[in-house]
Amino acid sequence: MSTVDASSFLTLHYRLSSLQGQDFVNTFDAKPATLSLGSGQLSPALEQRLLGLAEGTHTTFELPAGEAFGDHQPDMVQWVARKLLNELGDPKEQYAAGDVVQFPTPDGLGSYAGSVREVRTDGAVLFDFNHPLAGQPVRFEVQLIGVL
Repeated sequence: MSTVDASSFLTLHYRLSSLQGQDFVNTFDAKPATLSLGSGQLSPALEQRLLGLAEGTHTTFELPAGEAFGDHQPDMVQWVARKLLNELGDPKEQYAAGDVVQFPTPDGLGSYAGSVREVRTDGAVLFDFNHPLAGQPVRFEVQLIGVL
């Protein structure tokens, strides 16, 4: 039976939830996920929990606040002027608290996301660029279907 190592390719079901049971990601009622460890598809802390597990394992881990996605960084909460938002996207776009907006990286080859926290009357938008689960404890349930 295969076990997970740092270069494994996995087929699995997984659920990422709060300790109170609110699901953030859940593949158990859908098609299984496939991923390659070390590719950034899961946080390093979550990948670490998978190492050494045998194919067929179904288990749950609880990770303390900040371990899965780091601590919440206050400096990653920033105001963005409406003028810049217009340059980066659709000038007619309306933003509301809770919206998630994709931004291009400076090199234009990738993107990153920010969650809208507040919109001022002058159009400036307060974005939180932290991972949505940063600073929170999480429960990680996994069922390993295949390990290559």
